[in-house]
Amino acid sequence: MFRPLFALLVFSAPLLAADSWVTLNPPKDAKGVGVGKHVVLVSGDEEYRSEEMLPALAKILTTRHGFKTTTLFAIDPKDGMVQPNKSNIPGLEALKDADLMVIFTRYRNLPDEQMKLIVDYVESGKPVVGFRTATHAFTPSSKTYAKYHANSKEPGYEGGFGKQVLGETWVNHYGSHNKEGTRGLVAKGEEKNPILKGIEAGSIFGTTDVYEVKLPLKDCTPIVMGETTESLKPDSKAVTGKKNDTMMPVAWTKTYTGSGGKAARVFTSTMGCAEDFGFEGTRRLFVNGCLWAMGLEDKIPDKTNVELVGEYKPTHFSAKKDEAWKPGKLPEEYFK
Repeated sequence: MFRPLFALLVFSAPLLAADSWVTLNPPKDAKGVGVGKHVVLVSGDEEYRSEEMLPALAKILTTRHGFKTTTLFAIDPKDGMVQPNKSNIPGLEALKDADLMVIFTRYRNLPDEQMKLIVDYVESGKPVVGFRTATHAFTPSSKTYAKYHANSKEPGYEGGFGKQVLGETWVNHYGSHNKEGTRGLVAKGEEKNPILKGIEAGSIFGTTDVYEVKLPLKDCTPIVMGETTESLKPDSKAVTGKKNDTMMPVAWTKTYTGSGGKAARVFTSTMGCAEDFGFEGTRRLFVNGCLWAMGLEDKIPDKTNVELVGEYKPTHFSAKKDEAWKPGKLPEEYFK
C-alpha cells in the first residue's frame, strides 16, 4: 500500500512513501559520489529527535550526493504514525541491499524478525554509522539476540552492540545534561583525517552534552574530542575543571569483524540530535563520516556540500513527550 505523495516537496529527488518508511531516489542524471549506492537510516529514540535529524541527513545524501536513501521510523502499528518510543521499526528488509546502515535508536526491544535483519546486516561486514544513543541501541528480551543488549554480560560480547560494534555502550553523562553543550575539537594527530576535511575550527557544535566513555576506547581511533561549554549556545565559553582537563572522545572510527569474517568500517559520534544537525560543521562531520565508512574517503571534496535541503526547524530535545514530540505525523511528513 502506498500513500499519495505530498504536493509541496522542497527537493527534486523522487520520493516513494510507503506506509512506514520513505525512500528517496536521486534524479536519473545524478552524478554525485553516491550514485548506485543505497543508505538505510534507522531512527527510533524518544529524546533526541532522530525522526527529524535522519530525514534531514537523507535529503542531503540524496539531493547533494546522489545516494538512494531509505529512512525508517519507530511506528505505532495501530495507526501507522511515527511514535518514537515504540519498539517497532518496519522496513528493515531494506538492509538486504544497503551499502551503509546509519543507526540512531535508543533501547529498542525489537521483535525477533526485525532484529534479525539488523543482525544479519551487522554481521555481514558492511559499514555502520552510529549517532548518540546508538551506543545503547537495543535491549532485546529475546534470548536469540540477548548478546546485542546494551547491558550484555556475555563473555566476549560485553556491552552488546554498542560496545562491540560501535566502540562504547552507555556509561553516563559527562557534561551537565541540557545545560552544557559540546564543542568538537580535533584530536591530536588527526588533523589530516579525511573525515575532518573542510571542517573549520570551532564549527563542530552540539546542544547535546558530552557523553562519558571508558578511557581508553579499545580498538578505536578518536578523531574529535568534546569540549564542554557553559551553555547550549555555540559562542559559549568552555567550562573550567575536570570536564575539559580530561576530554572525552565524541567521534571515532573503528572496525568490526562479524560472524561472516569480514571487517566493516564503523564511524560513531556521541553527538547528535536534531539541533546538533543544524550546525554546519557537525553536519559535515556526519556526512564525511558516512562517506569514509563506505570507503569513499578519496572522494571527499575540499568542502563537502552539506547545505540543508528545504526548511529545517529542529525541535529541542527532551524526554518529556509533551515538550519534545508532536504526535500524529506520518513518515513522509518529515520530508516536506
